Amino acid sequence: MPADSKRTVVEQPQPEEGHARRGQPAVDDWFRERTYRGADYSAEHLVGAKAGRRVSLVLPARNEQATVGVMVTAIRAALVERVPLIDELVVIDSDSTDDTAAVARAAGAEVHAQAAVLPELGAVPGKGEALWKSLAVTTGDIVGFVDSDLHDFDPQLVVGLLGPILTEDLAFVKGCYERPLSVVGGVVPGGGGRVTELVARPLINLYWPDLAGFVQPLAGEYAGRRDVLESVPFVGGYGVEIGLLIDVLERCGLDAMGQVDLAVRKHRNTPDAALAKMAMQIQRAVHERLVRQGRIVVREEPGVSFVQYARDDAGGFLPLRSDLAHHERPPMCDVRAGGGPIRP
Repeated sequence: MPADSKRTVVEQPQPEEGHARRGQPAVDDWFRERTYRGADYSAEHLVGAKAGRRVSLVLPARNEQATVGVMVTAIRAALVERVPLIDELVVIDSDSTDDTAAVARAAGAEVHAQAAVLPELGAVPGKGEALWKSLAVTTGDIVGFVDSDLHDFDPQLVVGLLGPILTEDLAFVKGCYERPLSVVGGVVPGGGGRVTELVARPLINLYWPDLAGFVQPLAGEYAGRRDVLESVPFVGGYGVEIGLLIDVLERCGLDAMGQVDLAVRKHRNTPDAALAKMAMQIQRAVHERLVRQGRIVVREEPGVSFVQYARDDAGGFLPLRSDLAHHERPPMCDVRAGGGPIRP
């Protein structure tokens, strides 16, 4: 690791009894000690830091034919062929209706259809299902996840993401970055991440302030040790990122977690109506964890129907209903051990 970048070797403690809160000064200390710079790492250096460990990189993809091939081509050329940093480059195709799978395969990725992995366990809709099932088809000691809709992609993003997990005594590393928002007439720097700012960050500060130091708690770029990732549940939908943060905190403690600054991330902007659905799934994931940790008492189950409105041809409002039932997969280690029956 470069001489000017920090290296703090820590033991990975068990979480404090009763989920005690550290307070803002301790979170500030964590932010200074556990925030790394992706630009400080080189692929050549990290190959030596692998120390015999295998690294799997997973790209979940649903209808991403425009970007997934470009990303796979760049990763394969730079980090598989030129420098052997990535041992497995896997795309999980989440029921795409375009040529995502064919494009990714042609670019050199190992492609798995989400529904074809562990078919005996049924199918659960959503991104989290793709991430969870990737654990069943990869073998790396370290597993990294990168969203497949990135524009102007640079393989250094992957190098930076893997840097802290390969060189520090960490269990889980989250990417952070600036997210510009494309609008009519230009770009708003830092204008992306609306669900983060309006939903996830307030909930984290309210209930898990230890996690308040994470700049991008919903980032799709993160990496972890396999034993840690296989020891926690995965929410089936878009609550997967916040669920993993909370569960890894409970499992490993904050000092085993870090974040790495990956500069700027450009991806497809999502309409507000779709963001609203993501927000509901995130809130449900938080709700389930508050219940599980005994911090709230539930007298009736939350609703699963999500109603939005659009203008109809007659000029009135038309209700649009979506089923956003909460699905969650158990820790993969339980599945591997032949645990109890699994239900979607």
